[in-house]
Amino acid sequence: MEQNALFKRILENSNTAMLVFDQDLRLTYLNPAGEMLFALSLHRIEGGDLRALFVDSNKFITNVESALNSSHPFTERELAFHLPNNRQITADCTITPISSANGNTTLLVELAQVDRQLRIAKEELLLAQHSATREVIRGLAHEIKNPLGGLRGAAQLLQAELESEELKEYTGIIIQEADRLKNLVNRLLGPNTLPQKKNTNIHELLERVRQLVQNECPEGITVLRDYDPSVPDVYADPDQLIQAVLNLTRNAVQALKDSGEIVLRSRIHRQITLGHKRHKLAASIEIIDNGPGIEPEMLDKIFYPMVTGRAEGTGLGLSIAQTLINQHGGLIECSSWPGKTVFTILLPLEIS
Repeated sequence: MEQNALFKRILENSNTAMLVFDQDLRLTYLNPAGEMLFALSLHRIEGGDLRALFVDSNKFITNVESALNSSHPFTERELAFHLPNNRQITADCTITPISSANGNTTLLVELAQVDRQLRIAKEELLLAQHSATREVIRGLAHEIKNPLGGLRGAAQLLQAELESEELKEYTGIIIQEADRLKNLVNRLLGPNTLPQKKNTNIHELLERVRQLVQNECPEGITVLRDYDPSVPDVYADPDQLIQAVLNLTRNAVQALKDSGEIVLRSRIHRQITLGHKRHKLAASIEIIDNGPGIEPEMLDKIFYPMVTGRAEGTGLGLSIAQTLINQHGGLIECSSWPGKTVFTILLPLEIS
């Protein structure tokens, strides 16, 4: 009895979610870490069927049934789980069958959530890639601008020497195209001014974006708000934040084409890591649309300059938005599947 009590205390103080199922795959035990993971108490879900707890987690359910039938333990890393209340997590999973003296089998399922570690690794990779890309663009822009300036100057001199208006049309085209290329290079370089930061109410700027986009988008598209009034002011450049949110929202409008719904949502996140820095509080701005989603092969490239899924797109809007938010110590993340795309702006809240 004393040993059983010790084992129970160990389970209850573990940071790993531990679930125990009988041979009919019904839940008999859930430790406190598991209750936190499911956001449900053992009392509420005790006796529940495993398939009801892990909806649409087919691979995991197959692994559990295989472990039960073979009586061999099973481990798999970074499995995607669909939990009650429409929650999705990624976790390392270990399934251990335990045979009792009466021949029945109990399954111990251990779930170690790894979403945070994966997210931090993904953020660090995204920031490194974005920084490397910008260095390449700066070098390329320098190499383009010098000969482009000489080309434009020569065209102007030639135009001044020409008497024929017909020939001057050709030099005019050269000058116009040189100017167009210069503007494109400048847009590739992104904002060249430092943020003019001040205390900024993000709901005021979200309302400005919402009204602007609603006025210019097709009648079939609705822009909704879902604001958390407890989000405090952020120390930021309001014009740059408006530009970033506007770029993302217009991107959502283009994805929806003629009909759909966009939601502008604000929330607070606690104890979050952005880049290499830990923050007690961060504000999040989500731009959510119910469009067709982004192709999986495009998802890791969408913040690169000149990468776009639309024939008429320039591929600069998302890259510029990411640069603007990076200048504020923040980050833009994206998740997408058919029927839902979410761009999340994360901004640190430095409370004095």
